[in-house]
Amino acid sequence: MLTKREKIAYGLGDTASNIIFQTVMLFLTFFYTDIFGISPAIVGTLFLVVRVVDAITDPLMGALTDSTRTKWGSYRPYLLWLALPFGVISMITFTTPDLPESGKVIYAFVTYTLLMLVYTAINIPYSALGGVLSSDPKERVSIQSYRFVFGMLGGLIVSAFTLPLVNWLGKGDNATGYQLTMALMSGLGVILFLICFRFTKERVAAHNSSSLSWKTRMNTLWQNGPFKVLCFAAFMLLTSMVLRTTLAIYYVKYVLGEAELVTYFVTIGMIGNILGCACANPLSKRVDKKTAYIRLQYISAAISCVAFWLPGEQLILAFAVYFLWCFFTQMATPLLWAKMADTIDYGQWKTGERLTGLVYASVVFFIKLGLALGGAIAGWLLAFYGYEANTELSEHTLSGILISFTLYPAIGSMLVAFIMKRYILDNQTVEQISADLSLKQHP
Repeated sequence: MLTKREKIAYGLGDTASNIIFQTVMLFLTFFYTDIFGISPAIVGTLFLVVRVVDAITDPLMGALTDSTRTKWGSYRPYLLWLALPFGVISMITFTTPDLPESGKVIYAFVTYTLLMLVYTAINIPYSALGGVLSSDPKERVSIQSYRFVFGMLGGLIVSAFTLPLVNWLGKGDNATGYQLTMALMSGLGVILFLICFRFTKERVAAHNSSSLSWKTRMNTLWQNGPFKVLCFAAFMLLTSMVLRTTLAIYYVKYVLGEAELVTYFVTIGMIGNILGCACANPLSKRVDKKTAYIRLQYISAAISCVAFWLPGEQLILAFAVYFLWCFFTQMATPLLWAKMADTIDYGQWKTGERLTGLVYASVVFFIKLGLALGGAIAGWLLAFYGYEANTELSEHTLSGILISFTLYPAIGSMLVAFIMKRYILDNQTVEQISADLSLKQHP
């Protein structure tokens, strides 16, 4: 059994990650279009190209971590080595040098690429660390619940304090405000990564897979059917989720017509995220993880559709519906990550090889593809519907933002539910596999 202190320490690592992840999800599109002055179509293409390139490095990073052997373990040392570079590059990404339009685009491409690469290099081993803290399937859900509660705390910090800090530190200069705000938040992230490193311990022994060729590892991995289902589900989930969260600012500012309420709107969403993640562990004790996950996707889709029919003047209802969508959507997130550890056990049970880092990295590869496509679609849809920053928008554009914020993400949730019906690892099967592996290790 892990102590609460260790679970909290592990969770604080995701607080650090989410300070950047949620800033990118919530504010980077808006930062590029309305602060840095890049067209939404170019921003959409930037997100797609950079995230696809970045995603390719995920399996490579996973294989590297599986082969790493230090006195601190295979995954923890990367938190120590990369915390500071991660913080510095995060600040640089939100810096706006005085450049011509072509220079701005190049600068955005270079800095965002660096940010995504260093995010991969620290987040892949961090994610894999969650799979080696304990071999107990039930304990893994608890670990991931702590992780995402504290991860969403990072999102709450971002949503509640970013814009107020931008206004306060920038003193009317939003570009300077974003730079100083990210410097402050990045410094906090560095400290939290170091706390995570200091107070966690790897307990599940890493298998010596370094002798396997890259081709053999990938062939072994692709024999894992449940792993493939998770990959496709994660891709579709993140595509729809990123589309909706990216457009949240535009929805509040233009559809609801309440630009000053953006901070409150995204903050209430983050509170929903935190409460949803906290409820994942109690839910998993009462309902099979697979069944719960599918039902939560149906609920998320229904709530997203409800938002389409809300009159623009019904602000309280708009806030309430967004809170509920975040609550039920994020309740499913710890279940998804706990399933990743289950597929690692399944792979070891079936093939004899335990590819912890590679499994997490490969699922994150598909998550990154979802991030890429969701962010790109958001930018392309804004361009398609005729969006122009800081102008009065036509009814056609407003309607397009509303549809993109509500109905398209609902379709994505339905597709996730359909994909997860093919997942074979219910609770009973997972417990049997865990018992078999324990018997092999301790006959």
